Amino acid sequence: MKFNFLKKRPRADTLNLAGGEAFVETPKLELASIMLTSTLQDDFYRSADATAARLKQLIAGMSDKRFVAKAAIYARKEAGMRSITHLTAAELANSVKGADWTARFYDRVVHRPDDAIEILACYRGTHGKVIPNSLKKGLGRALARFDEHQLSKYRKARADLSLVDVVNLVHPPATEALSKLVKGTLAPAETWETKLTQAGAAAQSDDELTDLKREAWSELIRSRKIGYFALLRNLRNVLESAPEVLDAALEMLVDEKPIRRSLVLPFRFLTALDAVQSTSLPRAGDVLAALSEAVEKSLANVPSFPGRTLIALDGSGSMVGRPLQIGSLFAATLAKAGVCDVMLFSDGAKYVTLNKYDSTLSLAKWLQSQAQAAGTDFHCIFHTAGRAYDRVIILSDMQGWIGHTSPVATFQKWKAQHGCDPKVFSFDLKGYGTLQFPERQVYCLAGFSDKTLDTLKQLDADPGALIRQIEAVPL
Repeated sequence: MKFNFLKKRPRADTLNLAGGEAFVETPKLELASIMLTSTLQDDFYRSADATAARLKQLIAGMSDKRFVAKAAIYARKEAGMRSITHLTAAELANSVKGADWTARFYDRVVHRPDDAIEILACYRGTHGKVIPNSLKKGLGRALARFDEHQLSKYRKARADLSLVDVVNLVHPPATEALSKLVKGTLAPAETWETKLTQAGAAAQSDDELTDLKREAWSELIRSRKIGYFALLRNLRNVLESAPEVLDAALEMLVDEKPIRRSLVLPFRFLTALDAVQSTSLPRAGDVLAALSEAVEKSLANVPSFPGRTLIALDGSGSMVGRPLQIGSLFAATLAKAGVCDVMLFSDGAKYVTLNKYDSTLSLAKWLQSQAQAAGTDFHCIFHTAGRAYDRVIILSDMQGWIGHTSPVATFQKWKAQHGCDPKVFSFDLKGYGTLQFPERQVYCLAGFSDKTLDTLKQLDADPGALIRQIEAVPL
C-alpha cells in the first residue's frame, strides 16, 4: 500500500484562549475574521489592546499587503466596521512605502469624513507627526468627495484633531465645501444632536423644552434629515416626544434604500427593540412591528439550502452579550429561511423548536433567553444530534475547552453512526484566531452584516468564498 494511505485524524496544532485543543487559522483568514468581528473593545477572552496588537502582528507578517488593504475596504464598505479599519489603514501607512496603490486605498477606505480624522489620529498617535505623502494624497481625495452637509456633520470641532486640522495637514483638492469649512462659514448640519442642543438652549421652561423637542424631531423626520442609525437609536424618543410624526418615522424605518445605505449592523435592531419594549407608551406595538419588518429586509439575502441543516448556536458564558445577540439573530434568520433544526449548546446541548410564523426578532430574543451561559463543549453537539444532516452551521466564538480536545474524532464517529458526510460551516463571531476543525475541512466565515449571509450562500459551493470576495475588491 504505497499510495492509498489510511486517513489519519488531524492533530490539533494549538490551544485556544480558553485552554482547549484547537486548530490555527491561516493568516489571511485570521486577519479577515478580526476585521469583520472586532470593534476594538474588551472581549471575554481578549482585551482591546491585545486584539490591536494581534492585528498589527498579522499585518507586519503578511507579505501580501494588498490583501490587508482589500480586507479593510471590504470591512468598512461592505460590513460597516469602523475602528478596526482605521487602525489597519494607519498600520499600512507606516509599513508600505512607495507602492502605487496606497493612495487609492486611503481614498477608498474612507466612507465618511470622520474616517479620515480617525485614520490620521491613529497614525499620528502611533507613528509620529510626519505624514506619508500617499496618506495625504489619499485622504485628500476622499475629503474632496464630500458635500457641505457631510463635512459639517463630521467636523468634530472640539476634538483634539478636528476636520479642519485634517484639511490643513493633507491639503486636499480645493472645493467650495472645503473652503467654507476652513473659513468657518459652513452652515451647521441639522443633525438630531444639534437640533436637540438648540432646543435645550432656547427653552425657558420644561414645558417649552418639551414643545421644542417635539418640533425638532418633527422637522428632522419629515425632512428626512435624520440618519437611519440615528433614527434606530431614537425610536423611543420619537415615540415619547413626537408621536404625531411616528408614521413618517416608521415609513423611513422600513424603507430598504436607507437600510442598505446605512450599513447598520443587524444587532442594532435588537438594541432598539429592547429600548421600545421597556416602555408602555401608546403605539409601541406599531414600532415593534416596523422593527420586525426592517430586520426582515436588512437580512433579506438569506440562503436556502437543499436537504437538512443543523444550526448549532453557542450559548456559553463567553458568548453573552453581542456575540449571542448576533448568533441568535442569524440562527433565527436561517431557521425561517429553510429546512433547519436548531440546537443550543454550552456544556450540554438540546434541540429547540422555533415557530417560523414568529418574527425574526422575537425568535432571536427567545433564543437568547434559553442560553445556559455555562462552559463550552463542542462534542455535545454530535452526542446530541440524533439524525443525519447535509450541513452543520456552528455559530460560536470557537472557544471550546471542556474535555480539552477538539471535536474532530467525535464528529467522525457521529458521521459513521448516521451514514452522512455533511459540510461544516464555522461561523466565527469573535475573531479569536482558532478553529475547532482544521480549516481545510470547514467552510469559514465571519462578520455581522447582511453581506455575511451572501458569503454563506457562496460558501456552499466554494469553501474559500470569504477570502476570494476580499481578493476581488478592486484596488
